[in-house]
Amino acid sequence: MSDVIRRVGVVGGGQMGAGIAEVCARAGLDTVVCEADATAARDRVASSLDRAVRRGRLEPAVAQDALARTVFTGSLEDLADRQLVVEAVVENADAKTEVFAALDKIVEDPAAVLATNTSAIPVMRLGMATSRADRVVGLHFFNPVPVLPLVEVVTSLHTAPETVAVVEDFATGTLGKTVVRSPDRAGFVVNALRVPYLLAAIRMAESGFATAADIDTSMELGCAHPMGPLKLADLIGLDTVASIAESLYDEFREPLYAPPPLLQRMVQAGLLGRKTGRGFHTYGQG
Repeated sequence: MSDVIRRVGVVGGGQMGAGIAEVCARAGLDTVVCEADATAARDRVASSLDRAVRRGRLEPAVAQDALARTVFTGSLEDLADRQLVVEAVVENADAKTEVFAALDKIVEDPAAVLATNTSAIPVMRLGMATSRADRVVGLHFFNPVPVLPLVEVVTSLHTAPETVAVVEDFATGTLGKTVVRSPDRAGFVVNALRVPYLLAAIRMAESGFATAADIDTSMELGCAHPMGPLKLADLIGLDTVASIAESLYDEFREPLYAPPPLLQRMVQAGLLGRKTGRGFHTYGQG
């Protein structure tokens, strides 16, 4: 495989997958998105591009070209010729492992890179589901992908140095992102720091010490955070926050990583944040 990646696949067309596909298409790449509901995935990308145009961040012609060069499909088989495939399905180890096992059989080039956008699941586990663990790497973007400049590159014990070099060049040179490296530990760099902070805010709300609104206002105005911790948890998705917390706790057994009962109950109730219209705050949808 050429070190220059021009053909990219994305598995999963939700919030993160659609964002990854968008930045790839905007960078001029041949992009294929695999999502069971291909129409919904296309709508997400189109809506995001329209939003960027309305806000003056993107020229209309560039948005049109990006959407035109993106193919949406419901079949993994359409990723056979990809040089890089980024998995961005639900944050569930079994689901991701199943995707990697399937991609290993479908992606034809043995030198192609299989990457995961997981927030906390071990890259090693996903790599071992394939026959090419040396070509498996974590490529963790942040939401919203078109706006936030950071990508974590996560290497397992099997990831080859040349794989790291290819994906770092792709993230920085092609997508214009800033890369930080992380070892294959639950939470990597950002979430190992961020999630305990979010959980502390949830515990404070759960105890009745302060309201969700006051907790968020305090951190926004008192610490100059652009978004309070409970708003941020709602944006990430409370199910995703809980999943990351569980992965961190399973690996480190530190009490600060344990998901609070309130978070678990909200996930069970389907109150997942922005994507369902209600979490710690209420939104005009869902």
